[in-house]
Amino acid sequence: MALRKPFSRHAPRNRHPIPYIKMAAPSLFPQHAVRADSVRQGRSDWALFPACSAPLPPARCPYAKMAAPGGSSGRRLVQYVVLRGDLQREPLSWPLGALVAQACHAALAAVHAHYGQADTGAYLAEGGSMRTVVLEALDECALTTLAETLKQHNIDHKVWIEQPENIATCIALRPYPKEEVHQHLKKFRLLK
Repeated sequence: MALRKPFSRHAPRNRHPIPYIKMAAPSLFPQHAVRADSVRQGRSDWALFPACSAPLPPARCPYAKMAAPGGSSGRRLVQYVVLRGDLQREPLSWPLGALVAQACHAALAAVHAHYGQADTGAYLAEGGSMRTVVLEALDECALTTLAETLKQHNIDHKVWIEQPENIATCIALRPYPKEEVHQHLKKFRLLK
């Protein structure tokens, strides 16, 4: 008979996930309501990942009356994310996953902080056609200089400070029309 560990630092596998419909998100964000085809056929349990990627009917979309995404107005909304390139090089050598996490944290924090902006709502309503550009700052000094420039020009952004290291790793702008912010980001190249 095999002995079981009395304590595991890993959470036990959840065989019965919380149905999406009972989570907090649908009540906070009705635009993400569970569609009928997300329910498994012939069973009472819910799909692990509801079919949220399909466009919602215009009447249910909270951003339907906001700025048009890209199309008719000719304004293409872009969220710029600027990540420190020196984090991936020696002596820091952060793994790729850690770098991606920094960019994700900053982008989500910027969208959350400016959720009420019409451009942010229109950007989120674009769904699968959202456009994000990830650029590289050479080091922390370049990132700090960019943050000061953005602040001087009243451009909404979020500087992500990684804890417990307490270092600036990334800047994300809220979604903007490209022509409004591109001039401040021209000197940065695409992250590779």
